[in-house]
Amino acid sequence: MVGQPQKPVRVVVVDDDTHIRRVIAQELMADPRTLLVAEGGSLREGRRVVREHDFDVILVDLNLGDGRGYDLIAYAKEIRSSAEAVVVSVLEADEDALRAFELGASGFLVKNSWFGGFVQSVLQVANGGASITPGLARRLLLRLDRLSGLAKLTAAGAQRKLTERERAILRMIAGGMTSAEIGGRLGISTMTVNSHVKNIYQKLRVRSRAQAVSCANSWGFL
Repeated sequence: MVGQPQKPVRVVVVDDDTHIRRVIAQELMADPRTLLVAEGGSLREGRRVVREHDFDVILVDLNLGDGRGYDLIAYAKEIRSSAEAVVVSVLEADEDALRAFELGASGFLVKNSWFGGFVQSVLQVANGGASITPGLARRLLLRLDRLSGLAKLTAAGAQRKLTERERAILRMIAGGMTSAEIGGRLGISTMTVNSHVKNIYQKLRVRSRAQAVSCANSWGFL
Protein backbone atom coordinates (compact mmCIF):
# COMPACT_ATOMS: atom_id res chain seq x y z
CA MET A 1 0.00 0.00 0.00
CA VAL A 2 1.35 3.43 -0.95
CA GLY A 3 1.82 5.86 1.91
CA GLN A 4 3.85 4.35 4.75
CA PRO A 5 6.01 6.22 7.28
CA GLN A 6 9.15 4.81 5.68
CA LYS A 7 7.97 5.87 2.21
CA PRO A 8 5.36 8.64 2.45
CA VAL A 9 3.27 9.98 -0.43
CA ARG A 10 4.96 13.11 -1.81
CA VAL A 11 2.54 16.01 -2.17
CA VAL A 12 2.53 19.42 -3.86
CA VAL A 13 -0.05 22.04 -2.80
CA VAL A 14 -0.96 24.97 -5.08
CA ASP A 15 -3.51 27.49 -3.78
CA ASP A 16 -3.53 31.28 -3.83
CA ASP A 17 -5.28 31.39 -0.44
CA THR A 18 -2.42 31.53 2.07
CA HIS A 19 -4.62 30.46 5.01
CA ILE A 20 -6.05 27.41 3.25
CA ARG A 21 -2.61 26.45 1.98
CA ARG A 22 -1.23 26.63 5.53
CA VAL A 23 -4.08 24.49 6.89
CA ILE A 24 -3.48 21.81 4.27
CA ALA A 25 0.30 21.97 4.71
CA GLN A 26 0.07 21.58 8.49
CA GLU A 27 -2.18 18.56 8.16
CA LEU A 28 0.11 16.89 5.63
CA MET A 29 3.23 17.58 7.71
CA ALA A 30 1.60 16.22 10.87
CA ASP A 31 1.06 12.76 9.34
CA PRO A 32 4.11 10.52 8.68
CA ARG A 33 2.34 8.91 5.72
CA THR A 34 2.48 12.13 3.67
CA LEU A 35 5.39 14.42 2.79
CA LEU A 36 4.86 18.01 1.66
CA VAL A 37 7.57 18.62 -0.94
CA ALA A 38 6.54 22.03 -2.30
CA GLU A 39 3.93 24.78 -2.24
CA GLY A 40 2.79 27.40 -4.72
CA GLY A 41 0.43 30.35 -4.63
CA SER A 42 -0.16 30.91 -8.34
CA LEU A 43 -0.31 29.17 -11.69
CA ARG A 44 3.22 30.35 -12.46
CA GLU A 45 4.58 29.02 -9.16
CA GLY A 46 2.62 25.82 -9.64
CA ARG A 47 4.25 25.17 -13.00
CA ARG A 48 7.66 25.79 -11.47
CA VAL A 49 7.21 23.35 -8.57
CA VAL A 50 5.78 20.72 -10.92
CA ARG A 51 8.91 21.01 -13.07
CA GLU A 52 11.37 21.08 -10.19
CA HIS A 53 10.03 18.48 -7.76
CA ASP A 54 9.20 14.79 -7.80
CA PHE A 55 5.73 14.21 -6.37
CA ASP A 56 2.91 11.66 -6.30
CA VAL A 57 -0.14 13.88 -5.73
CA ILE A 58 -0.91 17.52 -6.44
CA LEU A 59 -3.65 19.36 -4.54
CA VAL A 60 -4.70 22.35 -6.63
CA ASP A 61 -7.26 25.15 -6.40
CA LEU A 62 -9.18 26.08 -9.55
CA ASN A 63 -8.81 29.85 -9.10
CA LEU A 64 -5.14 30.78 -8.88
CA GLY A 65 -5.24 34.51 -9.45
CA ASP A 66 -3.01 34.48 -12.51
CA GLY A 67 -4.76 31.51 -14.15
CA ARG A 68 -6.94 28.45 -13.75
CA GLY A 69 -6.17 25.22 -11.96
CA TYR A 70 -7.30 23.30 -15.03
CA ASP A 71 -4.19 24.49 -16.84
CA LEU A 72 -1.99 23.26 -14.00
CA ILE A 73 -3.68 19.85 -13.92
CA ALA A 74 -3.07 19.43 -17.65
CA TYR A 75 0.53 20.62 -17.25
CA ALA A 76 1.19 18.31 -14.31
CA LYS A 77 -0.20 15.33 -16.24
CA GLU A 78 2.02 16.23 -19.17
CA ILE A 79 5.17 16.55 -17.05
CA ARG A 80 4.48 13.68 -14.62
CA SER A 81 1.84 11.39 -16.09
CA SER A 82 1.89 9.01 -13.10
CA ALA A 83 1.02 11.76 -10.60
CA GLU A 84 -2.54 12.08 -9.29
CA ALA A 85 -4.40 15.40 -9.13
CA VAL A 86 -7.03 16.46 -6.60
CA VAL A 87 -8.98 19.70 -6.94
CA VAL A 88 -9.53 21.71 -3.76
CA SER A 89 -12.26 24.23 -4.56
CA VAL A 90 -14.35 26.75 -2.67
CA LEU A 91 -17.35 25.82 -4.86
CA GLU A 92 -19.00 22.47 -5.57
CA ALA A 93 -19.98 23.02 -9.20
CA ASP A 94 -20.76 19.93 -11.28
CA GLU A 95 -19.30 21.41 -14.47
CA ASP A 96 -16.02 22.26 -12.72
CA ALA A 97 -15.74 18.71 -11.41
CA LEU A 98 -16.53 17.13 -14.77
CA ARG A 99 -13.92 19.23 -16.54
CA ALA A 100 -11.32 18.41 -13.90
CA PHE A 101 -12.04 14.68 -14.29
CA GLU A 102 -11.79 14.98 -18.06
CA LEU A 103 -8.29 16.39 -17.59
CA GLY A 104 -7.34 13.41 -15.46
CA ALA A 105 -8.06 14.52 -11.88
CA SER A 106 -8.91 11.75 -9.41
CA GLY A 107 -10.55 13.86 -6.73
CA PHE A 108 -12.63 16.96 -6.10
CA LEU A 109 -12.92 18.40 -2.59
CA VAL A 110 -14.76 21.43 -1.24
CA LYS A 111 -12.53 23.46 1.07
CA ASN A 112 -14.95 24.32 3.84
CA SER A 113 -16.23 20.77 4.20
CA TRP A 114 -12.93 18.90 4.02
CA PHE A 115 -10.74 20.24 6.82
CA GLY A 116 -9.15 17.32 8.60
CA GLY A 117 -9.43 14.92 5.66
CA PHE A 118 -6.74 15.97 3.20
CA VAL A 119 -4.34 13.22 4.23
CA GLN A 120 -7.02 10.59 3.69
CA SER A 121 -7.82 12.05 0.28
CA VAL A 122 -4.16 11.96 -0.73
CA LEU A 123 -3.80 8.35 0.39
CA GLN A 124 -6.98 7.32 -1.45
CA VAL A 125 -5.90 8.67 -4.84
CA ALA A 126 -2.28 7.56 -4.39
CA ASN A 127 -3.55 4.01 -3.94
CA GLY A 128 -5.68 4.01 -7.05
CA GLY A 129 -8.95 5.26 -5.59
CA ALA A 130 -10.94 8.44 -5.99
CA SER A 131 -11.80 11.16 -3.49
CA ILE A 132 -14.92 13.20 -4.11
CA THR A 133 -17.03 15.31 -1.75
CA PRO A 134 -20.09 13.08 -1.01
CA GLY A 135 -22.77 15.52 -2.15
CA LEU A 136 -21.00 16.14 -5.44
CA ALA A 137 -20.43 12.42 -6.03
CA ARG A 138 -24.14 11.71 -5.60
CA ARG A 139 -25.18 14.49 -7.98
CA LEU A 140 -22.72 13.36 -10.63
CA LEU A 141 -23.94 9.77 -10.43
CA LEU A 142 -27.57 10.88 -10.75
CA ARG A 143 -26.62 13.09 -13.67
CA LEU A 144 -24.72 10.33 -15.41
CA ASP A 145 -27.63 7.95 -14.87
CA ARG A 146 -29.76 10.10 -17.16
CA LEU A 147 -28.15 8.89 -20.36
CA SER A 148 -29.74 9.16 -23.76
CA GLY A 149 -30.64 6.09 -25.82
CA LEU A 150 -27.62 6.71 -28.04
CA ALA A 151 -25.29 6.76 -25.05
CA LYS A 152 -26.75 3.46 -23.86
CA LEU A 153 -26.07 1.90 -27.23
CA THR A 154 -22.50 3.14 -26.99
CA ALA A 155 -22.29 1.66 -23.51
CA ALA A 156 -23.38 -1.73 -24.76
CA GLY A 157 -20.60 -1.65 -27.33
CA ALA A 158 -18.04 -0.66 -24.71
CA GLN A 159 -19.20 -3.43 -22.38
CA ARG A 160 -18.77 -6.01 -25.10
CA LYS A 161 -15.19 -4.82 -25.62
CA LEU A 162 -14.25 -5.44 -21.98
CA THR A 163 -13.09 -8.94 -21.12
CA GLU A 164 -14.50 -10.78 -18.11
CA ARG A 165 -11.25 -10.15 -16.23
CA GLU A 166 -11.37 -6.42 -17.06
CA ARG A 167 -14.97 -6.16 -15.85
CA ALA A 168 -13.99 -7.92 -12.61
CA ILE A 169 -11.09 -5.52 -12.07
CA LEU A 170 -13.31 -2.52 -12.81
CA ARG A 171 -15.81 -3.71 -10.18
CA MET A 172 -13.00 -4.01 -7.64
CA ILE A 173 -11.72 -0.53 -8.48
CA ALA A 174 -15.24 0.78 -7.93
CA GLY A 175 -15.18 -0.92 -4.55
CA GLY A 176 -12.14 1.15 -3.58
CA MET A 177 -9.51 -1.57 -3.91
CA THR A 178 -5.93 -0.67 -4.86
CA SER A 179 -3.95 -2.38 -7.63
CA ALA A 180 -2.01 -4.34 -5.01
CA GLU A 181 -5.21 -5.51 -3.32
CA ILE A 182 -6.74 -6.50 -6.66
CA GLY A 183 -3.60 -8.43 -7.56
CA GLY A 184 -3.73 -10.29 -4.26
CA ARG A 185 -7.41 -11.14 -4.75
CA LEU A 186 -6.86 -12.43 -8.30
CA GLY A 187 -3.44 -13.98 -7.75
CA ILE A 188 -1.69 -11.77 -10.31
CA SER A 189 1.03 -9.11 -10.06
CA THR A 190 0.37 -5.42 -9.54
CA MET A 191 2.02 -4.78 -12.90
CA THR A 192 -0.48 -7.11 -14.60
CA VAL A 193 -3.37 -5.35 -12.85
CA ASN A 194 -2.11 -1.97 -14.07
CA SER A 195 -1.83 -3.36 -17.59
CA HIS A 196 -5.50 -4.40 -17.43
CA VAL A 197 -6.40 -0.94 -16.09
CA LYS A 198 -4.68 0.72 -19.05
CA ASN A 199 -6.68 -1.51 -21.42
CA ILE A 200 -9.89 -0.49 -19.63
CA TYR A 201 -8.97 3.19 -20.08
CA GLN A 202 -8.44 2.69 -23.81
CA LYS A 203 -11.67 0.77 -24.33
CA LEU A 204 -13.81 3.21 -22.31
CA ARG A 205 -11.91 6.23 -23.66
CA VAL A 206 -11.15 7.63 -20.22
CA ARG A 207 -7.97 8.85 -18.52
CA SER A 208 -8.40 8.06 -14.84
CA ARG A 209 -9.90 5.47 -12.48
CA ALA A 210 -12.50 7.96 -11.33
CA GLN A 211 -13.64 8.48 -14.92
CA ALA A 212 -13.72 4.72 -15.60
CA VAL A 213 -15.84 4.03 -12.51
CA SER A 214 -18.24 6.91 -13.22
CA CYS A 215 -18.56 5.80 -16.84
CA ALA A 216 -19.20 2.16 -15.98
CA ASN A 217 -21.57 3.06 -13.16
CA SER A 218 -23.67 5.31 -15.35
CA TRP A 219 -23.77 2.66 -18.05
CA GLY A 220 -24.97 0.07 -15.56
CA PHE A 221 -22.40 -2.68 -15.97
CA LEU A 222 -20.62 -2.61 -12.63
